[in-house]
Amino acid sequence: MNRTSKVITEDIALSVARVLEEDIGCGDISAQLIAADTLATGTVISREKAVICGRPWVDEVFNQLDPSINIDWHISEGDLVSENQTLFSISGNARVLLSGERCALNFLQTLSGTATTARQYADLATDSKIRILDTRKTIPGLRLAQKYAVAIGGCSNHRIGLYDAFLIKENHIIACGGITQAVKKAKEIAPQKEIEVEVESLTELQQAVDAGAHRVMLDNFTRDQILAIENIEIGNTKIEVSGNINEHSLSQYLDTTVDFISSGSLTKHVQAIDLSMRLSL
Repeated sequence: MNRTSKVITEDIALSVARVLEEDIGCGDISAQLIAADTLATGTVISREKAVICGRPWVDEVFNQLDPSINIDWHISEGDLVSENQTLFSISGNARVLLSGERCALNFLQTLSGTATTARQYADLATDSKIRILDTRKTIPGLRLAQKYAVAIGGCSNHRIGLYDAFLIKENHIIACGGITQAVKKAKEIAPQKEIEVEVESLTELQQAVDAGAHRVMLDNFTRDQILAIENIEIGNTKIEVSGNINEHSLSQYLDTTVDFISSGSLTKHVQAIDLSMRLSL
């Protein structure tokens, strides 16, 4: 996903507004313990090695709370940082810094965790022509943010949602009466959209290819089944492998002739990066 796209920018503003409302509500009563005109400075450090992602969300949190807050970033988006490295310095009204701290760090920790995981997968596939893709298995409400983080980490995005490409699965096939019928119907509904079919056997793969699918997803295929694809005439159809693929099993697919490997682990199994804000008055 383009890191500067208008869609991302609009989503950041909406996500931040929602999160601030969720956390602050009618007011931060703990921050009221501090005099309203108190100024403070702070630094945010990483407690572990990580790929940092989420700068625009941090900036937006404090911009919505108080545009006069000053943030001085010491790293760039996508940088690999080490333990105890300073990420940014911040200064301004103490109440605002305290009120925005958790929301800002939640975004930064979660998206950095996603980007760090994506970088691990990308590094494993460095010598392969296969593209590593994410899925729709994202944290609710953070779809675009996590897709952005995956791209920052060096992997690629699958479809964003149910609207930008067809993914014809088992239940769609059953309801339509077969793969051929499902693909035909998809072409009638939106001929400009990519059509992908998820299959469970080599026979279904052939049916999808013959029906004119642009891409076929091999769901939980064994390595031997994937290697057998070389004996099938697939033309320009792209091949994607998916199903229980993680950083431990990825390597067994990287020397095959498939085009894509998709893994929900990029976004659903991420662990937030440990960050800390140190504040001084």
